[in-house]
Amino acid sequence: MISQWEVLETNKMIQKEHLDVRTITMGISLLDCADGNIKRFNQKIYDKITKKAEHLVKTGEDIEKQYGIPIINKRISVTPIAIAAAGCETDSYVSIAHTLDRAAEAVGVNFIGGFSALIQKGCSTGDRILLNSIPQSLAETQRVCSSVNVGSTQAGINMDAVKRMGEIIKETAVLTKDQDSIGCAKFVVFCNAPDDNPFMAGAFHGVGEKDVIINVGVSGPGVVKTAVENARGVDFETLCETIKKTAFKITRVGQLVAQEASRRLNVPFGIIDLSLAPTPAVGDSIAEILEGMGLEMTGAPGTTAALALLNDQVKKGGVMASSAVGGLSGAFIPVSEDQGMIRAVQNGALTIEKLEAMTCVCSVGLDMIAIPGSTSSSTISGIIADEMAIGMINAKTTAVRIIPVIGKEVGEMVEFGGLLGYAPIMPVSTFKCDDFIQRGGRIPAPIHSFKN
Repeated sequence: MISQWEVLETNKMIQKEHLDVRTITMGISLLDCADGNIKRFNQKIYDKITKKAEHLVKTGEDIEKQYGIPIINKRISVTPIAIAAAGCETDSYVSIAHTLDRAAEAVGVNFIGGFSALIQKGCSTGDRILLNSIPQSLAETQRVCSSVNVGSTQAGINMDAVKRMGEIIKETAVLTKDQDSIGCAKFVVFCNAPDDNPFMAGAFHGVGEKDVIINVGVSGPGVVKTAVENARGVDFETLCETIKKTAFKITRVGQLVAQEASRRLNVPFGIIDLSLAPTPAVGDSIAEILEGMGLEMTGAPGTTAALALLNDQVKKGGVMASSAVGGLSGAFIPVSEDQGMIRAVQNGALTIEKLEAMTCVCSVGLDMIAIPGSTSSSTISGIIADEMAIGMINAKTTAVRIIPVIGKEVGEMVEFGGLLGYAPIMPVSTFKCDDFIQRGGRIPAPIHSFKN
């Protein structure tokens, strides 16, 4: 039971330190909507989504008003469309993306995730149709998010899929070039994708989940930043204890919101995802947390160690506060959404190579990174392959959300707006990896994957 005192304790964190519930995400299974006729399938999924999520937005708003806790986004995730639509007799899933977009608009959510495929070991017919539909779907919809899982610790890395990802990202960039290639901001490539992630653009409803579920994502980098700044000069053990206790308090806020949303919607509660997700707002930055630990600027020597410390203590504090911590839970390092990260890039302290090293110890991967629009699809695939290898070998989730901004080059800025923020165009290596990517096939799972 969460006490009123705990609720009151969050007032300062909400008013002065940017604490918020980043998202309430309703996961909805579409498996029972399967139909060979795509028109009937579209009608079934529209009807189910609009019925199940009819009161999602209002419920979130009511909880905000009652407890004074900002709930920034209300979202939906669905069964990967490559699975749910596999029985449809069609050569394109673009109409399904439009249906998802209409359903999301009808219920008032800002994003719907699950235009997805799980192809870590190979592609089915439905997977191929979905992949071919991604660029047009993301260009023609506002709320639809897409993700593809191309690797896992158990299966290895599907390098044919990695090659295709680079091509899809370039195609999407070109189709949305009039909007600074923003379509790519709604597309994520995963290794070891979790089934219960409430955050976009990578959320989908796993096939092992209940028919409908409520997952909540909490974010409080500003709260952790204040705690770290108040712990200047202490040793690492004391610093770790400070972060852990702070993460505990943040997670309890998420637990309250999740329980209330579950009760009011009469939908089972799934997980709390305690991910320190920054925003472009001043003071709501992961980079500034790391700098509060004693770094002159994020990217300096010691950055990876500081991020490892932060990520681990956040997870430990979250697990103490809730028995249902899941999703990603840790620290996100998206460049465009973090003022401190943007500043570090502009000052030359932070490069893609250093960000890649940091992903070895944080929650996700290379996130919201803008690169020159002239970057080849093979180079993008090479960047993805490197990040997938980190996830596969370390048995952790890694992801890539990279945006080749057509018409822009290194040093220019791109404005995405809202929570997506803005970003400097970052340089990428000019050395080619074409022959490596063209090999195709699959990189086998590592030896430590055999645990049966």
